[in-house]
Amino acid sequence: MNSHDISRTRRPIRTLVLGAAIALAGGLALQLTPSVAKEVHVIPPPALDEPAAGGRETATFAGGCFWGVQGVFQHVKGVVSATSGYAGGAKGTARYETVSGGDTGHAESVQVVFDPKTVSYGRLLQIYFSVAHDPTQLNRQGPDTGTQYRSAIFPASDEQAKVAKAYIDQLDRAKVFDAAIVTKIEPGKTFYVAEGYHQDFLTNNPDYPYIVINDLPKVAALKRLFAPDYSEKPVLVGTSGSN
Repeated sequence: MNSHDISRTRRPIRTLVLGAAIALAGGLALQLTPSVAKEVHVIPPPALDEPAAGGRETATFAGGCFWGVQGVFQHVKGVVSATSGYAGGAKGTARYETVSGGDTGHAESVQVVFDPKTVSYGRLLQIYFSVAHDPTQLNRQGPDTGTQYRSAIFPASDEQAKVAKAYIDQLDRAKVFDAAIVTKIEPGKTFYVAEGYHQDFLTNNPDYPYIVINDLPKVAALKRLFAPDYSEKPVLVGTSGSN
């Protein structure tokens, strides 16, 4: 099921479509935001992290609808870019309409380019597991179900894979969550940039009901729990580099 579908128009949501739903969404948000906030976990930082080497680095995360995951990482200091896309499947099926079927092997993902001197890979993992999504939900996230919404990390190096695995083991041993972490580490997968209308969706559509209910609470949690890492101004993709 693809509950955040935007009518497959390949264009941003029209204002008229939003207008009829905003009032309802506002009321729902008042009821649902507290319950969403309760699912946010304060978790310890990773005991193992990458060294703060020079130069930019790339990390790719999947955790449900990429609108919210992108929105969270765009507000993290040290993040140079956060781009929505697909990872886990073949190039020929890296299209929204196809991926939404759930049988391409792809997951809706976000590729993050960051400066490790400002924010470490381990810190990004901590944010990912804490506020960006719920790592205990198998092949789903909130209202969305299917393997395309799975929790997965696509490491760009053996070192990233090592740090991610160690952190998952650390969190499971500490029983930080009520259930086991189901996040998979999937190395060697190519990232494909998503269609342009998916980029910066949270920033461009802050009143869209799905965003109000599911994703704005994540950004609020980032600001609250990771205040030193929070940037009020998001790093946006814009229109360049998108399909």
